[in-house]
Amino acid sequence: MAMRGYSRDSRPDCPQVCMGLVERDWQEVQAGVEVKLVPGPDGTETFILARSRGRRAKEKAMHGRFLDRLEEGLKKLVASAASGRLKDAGEARERLGRLRERYWRAAGAFDVTIAPLEKPEGKMRLSVTWKRNGRWGEWAAVSEGCYLLRTNLVETDPATLWKRYIQLTEAEWAFRITKDELAIRPVWHQTADRVKGHILVCFLAYAMWKTLAQWMRGAGLGDAPRTVLEEFARIKSGDVVLATRLANGPPGKTLRLRCVTSPDEGQKVLLCRLGLALPQRLRRIDEVAQM
Repeated sequence: MAMRGYSRDSRPDCPQVCMGLVERDWQEVQAGVEVKLVPGPDGTETFILARSRGRRAKEKAMHGRFLDRLEEGLKKLVASAASGRLKDAGEARERLGRLRERYWRAAGAFDVTIAPLEKPEGKMRLSVTWKRNGRWGEWAAVSEGCYLLRTNLVETDPATLWKRYIQLTEAEWAFRITKDELAIRPVWHQTADRVKGHILVCFLAYAMWKTLAQWMRGAGLGDAPRTVLEEFARIKSGDVVLATRLANGPPGKTLRLRCVTSPDEGQKVLLCRLGLALPQRLRRIDEVAQM
């Protein structure tokens, strides 16, 4: 199965596909997610337009944050030019480029003009002006939460197509877990054994991730392991080192006790729902070896 996603700024070239996406009815494939299907012009592929209420709210909030921060940066740029501190047009464009790169989600929301301005006293200043781009705002409003998929599966119902797309994203995510969640640096593999080893580590990480997700789902905690791991990561352990001394003699053996911090109320609820009991003291490796 081949499936490809498009950004909101890209559209299929065929007018028939565009008209079909507009005319056909939406079908709900899961709670909060609707899709509509249009066959490709040559009949060998299918275009899928999907929209999600949850993703729409998320993207709207992200756009709002990026707009506010970019507007604040533009105001500082205008103030620097008006005060005379910023005189070089090239430097002003570099600063504008850095702002757009940092807040790229709202980069097209403002039309900015940078031009030299000659004062009556003969001094040269920069004129920096900006205004909202109305077309960008309109396009963002209708495209938030929407995305376009393309697949070579042509005889499948919308719910099945959506399920297979989710399975594909989960498979791709499995290879990212080692870098994102486990913080393992990527390695450029050049031998077959190293490639197989990398795939094995990715598979084990994915299996553990899905096991935790199923465990959480059974406990009524949803299926987002990252949230639980972030909470449990705040539970720390530390070594208490006690020096001993024989009566009227030389120093004795040093005692090391590895203790665990007490969980807060939220962590206690998670531990209880998952059926876990947090030990007050952990055994160290050397202790286990002595046993």
